[in-house]
Amino acid sequence: MKLAVICRPFSFHGGVETSTAGLVRALVERGGYDIDLITSAGQFPVPGVGLRRLTVPGQPSVLRQLCFALAAKRAVRAGAYDVVQSHERCLVQDIYRAGEGCHRAYLEAMGRGGLQVNPQHRLLLWLERRIFTLQSARHIVAISARGKAEVERLYGTPASSVTVVYNGVDLSRFHPENRLRWRAETREALGIPRDAWLVAFVGSGFERKGLGPLMEAVATLRSRDVRLLVAGKGRTEMYRRLEARLGLQASVTWIAPRPDVERLYAAADAVALPARYEPFGNVHLEALASGIPVLTSPMTGFAEVVSDGVSGAVTASLEPADIARGLRTIRDSDAGRLALAARASAEPFTYAAQVEGLERIYRLLKA
Repeated sequence: MKLAVICRPFSFHGGVETSTAGLVRALVERGGYDIDLITSAGQFPVPGVGLRRLTVPGQPSVLRQLCFALAAKRAVRAGAYDVVQSHERCLVQDIYRAGEGCHRAYLEAMGRGGLQVNPQHRLLLWLERRIFTLQSARHIVAISARGKAEVERLYGTPASSVTVVYNGVDLSRFHPENRLRWRAETREALGIPRDAWLVAFVGSGFERKGLGPLMEAVATLRSRDVRLLVAGKGRTEMYRRLEARLGLQASVTWIAPRPDVERLYAAADAVALPARYEPFGNVHLEALASGIPVLTSPMTGFAEVVSDGVSGAVTASLEPADIARGLRTIRDSDAGRLALAARASAEPFTYAAQVEGLERIYRLLKA
């Protein structure tokens, strides 16, 4: 089968391996596919995959998005593909994988409905509407049941045209044994005491992923041994002011994103992302695979995976008090039991299972 995968550039080397990178590798290993990666500048060659780099402007973002969509359309028409699978909002695709969820739902969750007059948001909503009403796509892949419900509710997409295919995770890279290898070393490098109870917040998009309420929750725990590690990029000024107001200067460690994120999980006792909107959450899955319990919110697709009080905690709301209760649930539970349950809950989420889910859709479209 000649398969086109449209996506933004990703890396296999050194950085966080994205879900797209893992999926492409799994498709190559599966065999039987002649794969072209349609992407933009910055993507280096991937073994076993053809590469079609598109030339698009760097700024502004609305122009970059539009030019990418137009260039991808031309590349698809020139390629004679059996199936076109897009991980970006484009003008032509057989399958759209809604890895970023539904932009309209995101705006609702963030209370930003008025931003629909912004050119960037208007373009994304226009592309999204064409896709989810099946004008420019034949089938939608949601990455959680929550995402599927959003698309059907907001755009009236027929349920038969939306399939949930969960992301996969590298179960070898993210493994509980990493704690034995790297926990003490990583904590020492970060200046975090060995006996501290460490909560890790891994990711950018601080507002959407709930960093502010999480900091307030950590402050309410009122325990000297609780530490918060923030690993991400973004504007930190307001969060630094919040840190000072809450008296957390000695309790929060700030670092930039780093490629060896598995070492950060190894150093942590819990990973917390009480997001206001998150279609799924690869960080959650990587943490569980590493045997680290996860705190998530009911506004995330990953709430479908976490067993409250077993492999982590699902907060009752986005309020700091409820986040604090979730953290206490994790802290006061047996760590060994949590680690075993966390790993067990991640093990079904393989890249092979993700490929099998997509292959059922390929067969459906080819029938």
